[in-house]
Amino acid sequence: MAHKFVIEKNKAGEFVAKFKYNSEIIWWTEGYSSKASAQNAIDSILKNGSAAELEDNS
Repeated sequence: MAHKFVIEKNKAGEFVAKFKYNSEIIWWTEGYSSKASAQNAIDSILKNGSAAELEDNS
């Protein structure tokens, strides 16, 4: 799979959810104090992201 979600710890020791495509980080969340909170962020994106509108500012 070329794209995936990853939960990692940042330098501050917080959990961060990242979205990677071909090993390149596309975006990441804020730092969370628990791994469960980072997982909740991913779950929310998966649940609500597909219904998001596309805004074309070109």
